[in-house]
Amino acid sequence: MLWPRKNDAESIRARQELLKERADDGEVFWDDLTPWTKAAESVTGVAVIPVSVAGPIPVSLGEYELDEDGTVVETGRAGEDVFVPLAHTEGGLTASMQRGTKAAAESGGFRTHVLSDRITRASCFLCRDTDEAIRLSRWVEGELPAMRQWLEELTDFPELSRRAKLREAKTHVVGPMCHVLWRWTTGDAVGPNMMTRNSYALNMGYVMERAPVKPERAMLEGNMGGDKKPSHEYFQQGHGKTVIAETTLTDEAIRRVLRTTPDDLLELSWVGTHGAVASGMQSVAFTPASAIAAVFAATGQDLGMVGTSSMAHGTGRRVEGGLHVSIRFPGLEVGTVGGGTTLPYARSWLAVMGCAGEGKVYRFAQMVAAAALSLEISASAAMATAGSENFFRAHHDHGGLR
Repeated sequence: MLWPRKNDAESIRARQELLKERADDGEVFWDDLTPWTKAAESVTGVAVIPVSVAGPIPVSLGEYELDEDGTVVETGRAGEDVFVPLAHTEGGLTASMQRGTKAAAESGGFRTHVLSDRITRASCFLCRDTDEAIRLSRWVEGELPAMRQWLEELTDFPELSRRAKLREAKTHVVGPMCHVLWRWTTGDAVGPNMMTRNSYALNMGYVMERAPVKPERAMLEGNMGGDKKPSHEYFQQGHGKTVIAETTLTDEAIRRVLRTTPDDLLELSWVGTHGAVASGMQSVAFTPASAIAAVFAATGQDLGMVGTSSMAHGTGRRVEGGLHVSIRFPGLEVGTVGGGTTLPYARSWLAVMGCAGEGKVYRFAQMVAAAALSLEISASAAMATAGSENFFRAHHDHGGLR
């Protein structure tokens, strides 16, 4: 069967005709798919996911900008009630998030912080032997200022991104391999395409041409960082936006809204942390991926990045009158421009959040973290009840087939 691959109207119609007999109905085959054709290849139809909206979520949001060195600096702060769209088919998710939001609201709301902003391409240079790999490693780390200047002055590489700024180069030698983690900032875009193009230019136009030792080959991605996979490197060093959300739940809110106790929540945290250690889990949290995936699907984020973005480190600590809880996301890979954020539905939901367009990415990252902590609070409370009965009931009442 000849499969048309272009995204012009004729090719789209041809693909739809070839598949119509296999579809139960024609609801997935929209007539005009023009707004979607820049987002993917061989566009043929749509998948419609219901969108719930959680809120209002009370959050103290920081205002942030990058200084000349690429350090995230807080320039202001304001409290706000925000709304977060959730595209999902997971029964109970929105209700649970809403319950966590209510408990936090009755306790004074959330507070969020952006700690850092880096996106990493982990390249690798294969050298003749270990001695040459070590020499290359030391040379690369010493060349950082010259590399930055070279990129600024590069004019004969039209694919180069001017948004992506090289911030650091971290090396790691294993035998004859010199791994290099190029670390970038990419403005309000997630930036994988930007930093991939610029890393390629550095690898081939600078390192391979100017290094004091000649690598046998360069690989654009050597898998040391953990691109689209949870990894210790990204858990510790960050990848995307590193964000913390926190709140102090009052004893009253825990008892009346969450229907549990601080001691039961701390017992669950103790068990869950040791369970995570025993399994070698690269995360210390309960269910952040559900919240991250739902927000990503609604706002046009790259769903392949849910695994990395949902790495989390949650904490709970008894304080006077309540329980302080927080969650740290070291690698939220989010953007408010480019990619899927240009799709009509994604722009609209980002606008609902006040996060559409330039200058909004740090705001968006904080709102994602606050929504995820809302879900963590409620789901943890359900699991902390005797026998985890509330958790069982939620899945029984909102679950699917029986």
